[in-house]
Amino acid sequence: MKKRVAILGSTGSIGTQALEVIQTQTEAFEVEVLTAHSNADLLIAQAIAFQPNAVVITQENLYEQVRDALETHPIKVYAGMNAVNGVVQMDTVDIVLTAMVGYAGLQPTIKAIEAGKTIALANKETLVVAGQLITQLAREKGVNIYPVDSEHSAIFQCLAGEFHNPIEKIVLTASGGPFRGRSWEYLQTVTRAQALKHPNWEMGAKITIDSASLMNKGLEVIEAKWLFGLQNDQIEVVVHPQSIVHSLVQFQDGSLKAQMGLPDMKLPIQYALSYPDRLKTNYPRFNFLDYPQLTFEKPDLETFRNLGLAFEAMERGGNAPCILNAANEVAVAAFLREEVGFLEMSDLISDCLAKVAYIAEPSLDDFVQTDREARQLALSLMQA
Repeated sequence: MKKRVAILGSTGSIGTQALEVIQTQTEAFEVEVLTAHSNADLLIAQAIAFQPNAVVITQENLYEQVRDALETHPIKVYAGMNAVNGVVQMDTVDIVLTAMVGYAGLQPTIKAIEAGKTIALANKETLVVAGQLITQLAREKGVNIYPVDSEHSAIFQCLAGEFHNPIEKIVLTASGGPFRGRSWEYLQTVTRAQALKHPNWEMGAKITIDSASLMNKGLEVIEAKWLFGLQNDQIEVVVHPQSIVHSLVQFQDGSLKAQMGLPDMKLPIQYALSYPDRLKTNYPRFNFLDYPQLTFEKPDLETFRNLGLAFEAMERGGNAPCILNAANEVAVAAFLREEVGFLEMSDLISDCLAKVAYIAEPSLDDFVQTDREARQLALSLMQA
C-alpha cells in the first residue's frame, strides 16, 4: 500500500525536496495534500504535477488565483489556517510532513496528532515551543513522530535496534555556518547576503540565518530533549565543519554510534516517510577519500550567544523556550529586512527572555499568549 502524504509547507525547501523524493519513489508514496503560505504559482504547479486530493493556500487573498488555476482538475482548494488544521485530519491522509516555518506549524501538528496521524517532523519549533505537551499528546494518541532534521534523523537511525539500551548522551553536530571562527568585531558588520551563504546546506532564508547565528542548533538541542526523552545534561553540541557526521549517540558502556553521509536533506526526508524501510536511491555516495580529514571543535558560545541562550531557556523550562522562539522569529525577520544587525538579534532575544512573564507549567493557551506577548515585546524593543 502506498503511503498517502500531506505536505505542510510544500513550496519551501523541505517541501520541494520531499516532492522530489516522492517523484522518485512513486511505488511507495502518493501526495494527498499540499499546503503553502503565499507562493501560489508554485503551489499551482505542484498541484498540477502531483494531483493531490486537496490544496490549501493560507494567505486567503490568493484563494481565487489558486481555485481558478485548478478549476479543470479534480482537486479541492481551500484557504486559511483553519483549512490546514482540517485537511490534516482527513481519513485519506496516512502521514503528515510538517515543513511549515516557525510557530505556525504548532496548531496543525497538534490537530494531526489528535487525528492519529503519523508525523514526519521538519518543524522543530513545534517541540521547542510545546515539547512536553506535544510528546504527551503523541503518547496518549499512540502517534509516532519521526524526525526529519538531519541531526535528529541521525540520532534516530543510531538508536535503531538500541531502544532498550540507555543513552548516556547524544552529540549534535553543527557546521558552524558561514561565520565559524569569526570574531565578535567581525560579526558586528556582517550583511544579510553574507549570512545567507551557508557553506554546506541549501535551506530557506529563516533557517539559514538561524544556522549562521547557531540558533538553529539551539532549537535542535531543545527539540532533541523531547524527541528522545533526554535530560538537559545529556545533550552536547560539537562543531563539525564538513557536515559528514550528522550526529552521534553514546551509550552507557561508552560506545559511540554515528550516522554519516553527504549533506543531502532528501535522505532524512525519505527515511522519515519510509520508516522502518530503507528505499533504494541513486543519490551520490560518500567516499572517504574525498574527505581525508573530518574535524571537530568546541562551539564559541561567547561570540555566538544564541546557542547559550537556547541552553538557558531549556534549563528554565516552562514557557522560556516559547519566548526564545518567538523573539528569534521576530529578530530574524527584522535582520532579513535589514532593520537590525546580526549581533543585535541576540540582544533582542536575551531581553525578551528577561522581561516576558515566566510560566513554569504552561497550557496551550499559555503558549499562545506567551508567543503573542514575546513578539509584541520584541517589536516594541526594536522601535524604542
